Amino acid sequence: MIFGRSLSCSCVLFLLTLSGFARDQPNIIFLIADDLGYGELGCQGNPQIPTPHIDSIAENGVRFTQAYVTAPNCSPSRAGLMTGRYPTRFGYEFNPTGARNELPQNGLPPSETTMAEALHNLGYTTGLVGKWHLGGTAAYHPHRHGFDEFFGFTHEGHYFVPPPYDGVTTMLRRRTLPGNRQEGRWGEGGKLIYTAHMGHDEPDYDANNPILRSGQPVEEKAHLTDAFTREAVDFIRRHADKPFFLTVAYNAVHSPLQGADTYMAKFPGISDVHRRIFAAMLAHLDDSVGAILTELDATALVEDTVVVFLSDNGGPTRELTSSNLPLRGGKGQMYEGGLRVPFLLQWPGSVEGGRTVGHVVSSMDLYPMAIKLAGGDVSEKLDGVDLMPLAKGHISQGTQDELYWRQGPRAALRLGDWKIVRGRRSPWELYNIQKDLEEKRNLAAEKPERLKQLLSRWGKLDEQMKPALFGTR
Repeated sequence: MIFGRSLSCSCVLFLLTLSGFARDQPNIIFLIADDLGYGELGCQGNPQIPTPHIDSIAENGVRFTQAYVTAPNCSPSRAGLMTGRYPTRFGYEFNPTGARNELPQNGLPPSETTMAEALHNLGYTTGLVGKWHLGGTAAYHPHRHGFDEFFGFTHEGHYFVPPPYDGVTTMLRRRTLPGNRQEGRWGEGGKLIYTAHMGHDEPDYDANNPILRSGQPVEEKAHLTDAFTREAVDFIRRHADKPFFLTVAYNAVHSPLQGADTYMAKFPGISDVHRRIFAAMLAHLDDSVGAILTELDATALVEDTVVVFLSDNGGPTRELTSSNLPLRGGKGQMYEGGLRVPFLLQWPGSVEGGRTVGHVVSSMDLYPMAIKLAGGDVSEKLDGVDLMPLAKGHISQGTQDELYWRQGPRAALRLGDWKIVRGRRSPWELYNIQKDLEEKRNLAAEKPERLKQLLSRWGKLDEQMKPALFGTR
């Protein structure tokens, strides 16, 4: 990937001088990976797939090892991040997919004030590049939730390259393979592979889900990861003279599995083509993050910009091969592997680099952090806690004492070192997360009083939540 530079560093500095813009309002960039497993980054312990650019955020800043999101799947997790609140407080409990994205009730309620709206009202230019997935109809468009600019799509997923899939190796799920087979793969060794390992077809990601610039569909010819990076770099260039908030919500490494030829060639040692495609997608994402970080350097904005990298939820291992090790479970589950995510923050010159923070934090904490950085007042109704003091080493501030989750019968609560988990068809389980990170030893029968304590607290929090606005998934 090559992204040309239209503004030199000296030009940008000249513009900043002319504008008189004081950097008391730092720029804020969120880089969101989709379905990335907890154990897949180099800085998280994966030696197989190099991720030097993403890892550099940890090297130049802070890596949070106990960071959680508000749901084990895409849409309610993003709702919690964007509002700083438990999504169940406003009925955003489930994950709409496919045509359900376009139902009139399925979207982030207009009554909720997003981070983008709050920052816009504090003088920031706000932009969203990539995946929205908080409503696919006009009432929920990103422009109506505080984003000045939008380039991306509104549903849960999108093909990186549409048919005929030029320049990529594509693996698609199929219910039935040629020859009426319901197991194995077809076409391995070619550029289009069918797999029956999931037992269902690939979702119709692109059905009525165009790439939009603002509200208008565009024909995008570039690989979508490259297109999103191009748009993010352009946004930084155009708004280098003013405070900005940019969310780059990549759809990598979410399915469909499509590995670009250049990146497939980087992993000849991975014999399983399924894993090789995933590796290609992650390496592609890493280079894209590198291009954005390079642009911050080129525009002399590195020390004036807070950069956060995180995943929206745990990885779906069987679908993508994404690893959540050493955690149990993955996407869609209330075990640690579904809720605990890679979470990195850098702010050179203000946050000391190379540090690891083991205190419990949440994606909801980004909202109050951003508002305080912008000089605004934080609403009392937020569930998030400003994590910047914790990032700066003030360990008595910015930690979460308890975290709550509910998605139909699935539920969980983290309270101190303890956690309760309930599955779709299973009773409550109890774990000491500090001693049993892998959630192997269910202590519900051994410690009934502790279980009762956490159940009581979960119940009190649950009473504050609203019934689901939509969906049963």
